[in-house]
Amino acid sequence: MSCHRYDHPFSRRDFLQCAGGGFGAVALAALLGHTAQAAPLQPPRRAAKARSVIFLFMEGGPSHLDTFDYKPLLNQLAGQSLPSSFKTPLTAAGEGKSPLLACQRTWKQHGQGGLWISDWFSEVARHADDLAVIRSCASSGINHAGGVCSMNTGALFGGRPSLGAWASYGLGTENQNLPAFVVIKDSETSVVNGVRNWGSGFMPAVYQGVEFSSEGTPIKFLDNPEGVDRQRQRAKLDFLGALNRDFNASRASNTELEARIKGFELAYQMQAVAPGAVDLRQETKATRQLYGMDDKATATFGRNCLLARRLVENGVRFVQLYSGAGSKWDSHTGLETNHSRLCHSVDKPIAGLLTDLKARGLLDETLVIWGGEFGRTPMSEKGDGRDHNPTGFTMWMAGGGVQGGRTYGSTDELGLYAVEDRLHVHDLHATILHLLGIDHTQLIYSYKGRPERIDQNEGHPYTRLLGA
Repeated sequence: MSCHRYDHPFSRRDFLQCAGGGFGAVALAALLGHTAQAAPLQPPRRAAKARSVIFLFMEGGPSHLDTFDYKPLLNQLAGQSLPSSFKTPLTAAGEGKSPLLACQRTWKQHGQGGLWISDWFSEVARHADDLAVIRSCASSGINHAGGVCSMNTGALFGGRPSLGAWASYGLGTENQNLPAFVVIKDSETSVVNGVRNWGSGFMPAVYQGVEFSSEGTPIKFLDNPEGVDRQRQRAKLDFLGALNRDFNASRASNTELEARIKGFELAYQMQAVAPGAVDLRQETKATRQLYGMDDKATATFGRNCLLARRLVENGVRFVQLYSGAGSKWDSHTGLETNHSRLCHSVDKPIAGLLTDLKARGLLDETLVIWGGEFGRTPMSEKGDGRDHNPTGFTMWMAGGGVQGGRTYGSTDELGLYAVEDRLHVHDLHATILHLLGIDHTQLIYSYKGRPERIDQNEGHPYTRLLGA
């Protein structure tokens, strides 16, 4: 049965029917460390550089060749075919032999390290000395479904725990009033693969991400239904908890129900604490302007970035923000128009986030990650677009113990293949966990008798990123 909106107060039947998929589910992923199966088999093995993560996910695949990976030769050879010295790539739209497409951006070097950054990210460029730009990323996902799933879970197909779930499993939560893993999109449009991108896979449900709303009240169903005061809510939860505990007494292996019982209790606590944590009205006008909330074009992502800062400030472990939900960064045609709009919408908010974290002393302990599921090809598609490129693309990290102001790894002279220090998604995940203080080889979850790891036994942390 589905749960519909009601114009009258919920009855007991309505509450029992809807609570599991609404209000109670908000808190489900915050219940870390409370059940017999909630503790990881091995503790972290090293001192953590980062305490929390903010992952800025540009869904659809931003073009590294027009943002952070400067390739002068691309413009020199524009209109020609890929040189014979290059292996013809397998691309999603079959554009391996199409003419090379010039980059129309203006590039400048920034910071003491002289990082090349295009004018599409002129605000982020002011933080060049904080950026660790990884130009040699690679993925096995050639299309959006596989690419997004791979970047989030390490696998091409759904069903495995997400990176945020692994982080929550390994480290637990620092608060009992907010979820440990939060996801915020920039619209109500569904991300490719939907909730599986922040799911818990074969782990208990307590580790899945909690989606906050991109508009209005961030936490859905947090307020009591009309006519239900806090005392009445407490009585309902006590009654429901008694029923569930009685039902679960002979079903000790049912972790879903145990998580739900605790989820209702935490949700009740969140009613008192969470509204203040997500209330952006407490921020000054200057802070809201810093994030671009006074400009319609940047207001949505600015709001989400500011909310992310407030969440990590309040102990949330992992926050993932989606820009372009629904693969809007995908640019098979009209790349200039598409990327101009999207880069503008995130540039100032991201710069504001980095400025604010640094000013509050939070950047050193917060790992900020930027990237998408893959990059774009140097070859053109439809004359003014670029195809998917999982064989070499760029992501960057800031804060959280990484050494900024530098580039790491490289692609070839046309930005097609990663050729130096190639980092597969498995290596990126191992590196992120390493920065969080987790030895990913020891972070194991036993599933059907098999010891499972996030990297499927293939990843290695890229320790060159670490600062002194």
